[in-house]
Amino acid sequence: MSWQPRRMETYPLWIGGKEAVGRGDVIPVEDPATGEIFAQCHAASEDDASQAIELAQEVFKSGIWAKKPREKRALVLDKAAELLMKNLPELIVLEVKQTGRAVREMRAQVPSLVRWFKYYASVLRTEERPVFPTSGKLHNWIDRKPLGVVVQITPFNHPLLIAVKKLAPALAAGNCVVLKPSELTPLTSLLLGPILKEAGLPDGVFNVLPGYGASTGKALVSHPLVRKVDVTGGTVAGRAIGSIVGGNLARYTAELGGKAPLVVFQEADVDAAVNGIAFGAFVASGQTCVAATRIIVQNTILENLLSRLRTKAQFIESRMGSPTNPNATMGPLISARQLANVETLVGEATDSGHAKVVCGGHRLTGTSSFDGLDFSKGYFYPPTILEFPSKDAHSRTRIWHEEAFGPVIVLVGFDTEQEAIDLANDSDFGLGAAIWTKDLSQAFRVSEEVNAGIVWVNTHHRNDPSSPWGGTTGPSGVGSENGLEAYNAYTMVKSTIINYAPSEESLAAEDWFKENDGVVRYG
Repeated sequence: MSWQPRRMETYPLWIGGKEAVGRGDVIPVEDPATGEIFAQCHAASEDDASQAIELAQEVFKSGIWAKKPREKRALVLDKAAELLMKNLPELIVLEVKQTGRAVREMRAQVPSLVRWFKYYASVLRTEERPVFPTSGKLHNWIDRKPLGVVVQITPFNHPLLIAVKKLAPALAAGNCVVLKPSELTPLTSLLLGPILKEAGLPDGVFNVLPGYGASTGKALVSHPLVRKVDVTGGTVAGRAIGSIVGGNLARYTAELGGKAPLVVFQEADVDAAVNGIAFGAFVASGQTCVAATRIIVQNTILENLLSRLRTKAQFIESRMGSPTNPNATMGPLISARQLANVETLVGEATDSGHAKVVCGGHRLTGTSSFDGLDFSKGYFYPPTILEFPSKDAHSRTRIWHEEAFGPVIVLVGFDTEQEAIDLANDSDFGLGAAIWTKDLSQAFRVSEEVNAGIVWVNTHHRNDPSSPWGGTTGPSGVGSENGLEAYNAYTMVKSTIINYAPSEESLAAEDWFKENDGVVRYG
């Protein structure tokens, strides 16, 4: 499998192990760095969605994948990892083109995806089957069986990463998958189809149906044959999808919104904290669910940290340019709509007088001094720092409470440890958080009190296949990705109980309706 960029290439659906023409609207795919429509993609209609699910159900029932021995499934996942590495150059080029992410980011991120296939291949080889204690001469063992057809819905910000994070445990467990990527970035997900087919995955086990959420997405999650839906996206969409899935009594996992606090104590290494803030806030142009957007700094070091952070942000801005430039630091936002959302939230906070701009704060226009790119054709927004001059002013702004999904941080000070904890927990979200301190006792105390499903200490954005990833509150989602938790969530438990007592013993103890009185078992 190889991909070469061709002007206005049209990408079909991937159903049943082959390309298929979609019967929905054609989706234009835009390069957010230039505003150019460089490709288009077939969209799946409601009929396409129904047919794909019904095909996947037939494949599941056949047992060609669901009943394949564990070692054979593990070998396919290992082969998928090998082929993913082989096709990295083409995948990275296309991932940069459709997302606008800087190529230096994609060269680091995309190769890491092989870890998920390898991890879940290892799970298949090492998972133990428990035998539970029971009364009498009984053995009760537990198997984990695949659910059936599962639907996965992925967002625009990490198309390949999030698809693979969901796919690996679902396929390891033996399910059949229908994936709907974001209509903004559908292309690399489609290229996973040929890769998995070459790896030995049977036709129909993995299907990719691009389309819009209101039509394709709704048709997929509403189908009664679907036994689980796994979505990464915004909270509003997550609630809507959850209500549909619940009506079908299907399983549901959702990784939704975040407004991650990053707390810096006076005991921290300030330079290390500044580097951590810059990475946590500005990688992917701030378009991550765990972006460090609320920076909470002890007042004794606030002025020093702010000065260094401003310098770092201005350096990043000075090296913004074409995402294909290997030395460019940061790319554009994904779309004009996303740019407008960021501009609105920043404008409301500053126009009201609640916040002042330390740096950034306006869309980039004109020509990049770094590499000559015309910023005005894309959706570039620089690293932006907002400071609140008066106490509690932050709480009166939407940008403190709502997910901007852009490279904008709000910075507030604190005096006491409890005040820092209260500020960190001043959010409806509970996904990611970070703490910077060299005081180990303080790190333990604060991490225990911060309301987040993932807490990093002296680092940010760390992500491993073995480490659960999920929120603690409804707006941040339901369930977890990664680890055994994700694998188990793609299975159902089957309990088998065998009576191994001799016939004479069973006859004596198990005749409930014998003529003579006597002790009979119950349970």
